[in-house]
Amino acid sequence: MKKNIEIVPNIQKLFGIRDENLQVLESGLNVTIDLKSDSVLLEGAARDVARVEQIFADFDHLGSTGQEFTDADLSSMLRVVVADTTATLRGLAEAGKQRSFGKRQVQPKSMNQRRYIDAIEKYDMVFGVGPAGTGKTYLAVAMAVSALNAKRVSRIILARPAVEAGERLGFLPGTLQEKVDPYLRPLYDALYDLMDQERVDRFLEKNIIEIAPIAFMRGRTLNDSFIILDEAQNTTPEQMKMATTRMGFNSKMVITGDITQIDLPNARRSGLLEAMDVLKPVEGILFNFFTEEDVVRHHLVQRIVRAYDERSRNQQLSLELPREAQQEPNEPPLQQ
Repeated sequence: MKKNIEIVPNIQKLFGIRDENLQVLESGLNVTIDLKSDSVLLEGAARDVARVEQIFADFDHLGSTGQEFTDADLSSMLRVVVADTTATLRGLAEAGKQRSFGKRQVQPKSMNQRRYIDAIEKYDMVFGVGPAGTGKTYLAVAMAVSALNAKRVSRIILARPAVEAGERLGFLPGTLQEKVDPYLRPLYDALYDLMDQERVDRFLEKNIIEIAPIAFMRGRTLNDSFIILDEAQNTTPEQMKMATTRMGFNSKMVITGDITQIDLPNARRSGLLEAMDVLKPVEGILFNFFTEEDVVRHHLVQRIVRAYDERSRNQQLSLELPREAQQEPNEPPLQQ
């Protein structure tokens, strides 16, 4: 099927730098897009051509209503639309607009990120598990800010284990808050990126936003709160049980972690690993898993994550192979 679409000013912005967005559509939807002087010629299966035409129409509509996107956000949205047949460009944009994230709009940059955001809206407890750079913490903080702005909760609780500090914490200078702040810095960074600094500081002063080590949660019942437990792979099973049972009425909890970066002395005692086994069958809890494909930092980060995962798989395979299979082809059999 062939379809010719007239080029209007709004549509040209869709093409991206060096037409990279058109390449995403071509490869993802198996169509050919031929740019003419005043039109675009689409060629492919009828269903695929219709999807591209819908994307063009959605973008034209969004542009006519005054919505603008950064090149990075637009490219990410298109990748989600290409990967998910139920997603539309207009639907993603309107969903992002409905969520009041503060001073910026936040759009999912992969299918797993979209599932993560949808899960946080639907479930009261969500686990986000995956490698560094997949947006686990940032999106959780964004959803917490959105819930606070919409008055669905009255406060945000951000907690993190300060495993790196160990027993040396007591020897650091300053107050307890000053001692633990360096270990909570990523949470501050996400907040300041989403909200004005003055507003964040005011909320921190009034305890509308509370950032503290996980130990500060002990003995409390957290009602009407959006709770985020970050770096959960560094909790002990006892800490994880304590944290997950702090939820009170009208509260949500998002627990994030990377099981490949466990800093505990005994990695097998990670509270996150145990929770993945114990809580997976519990109704009302959802586990969302990320892969290196969801990494949204510098493109090298995705390659680094993939390289370490490959090494880990090879080491595991080596441990599982019989001793004879681990020998070099020309190596004589091991003597008994």
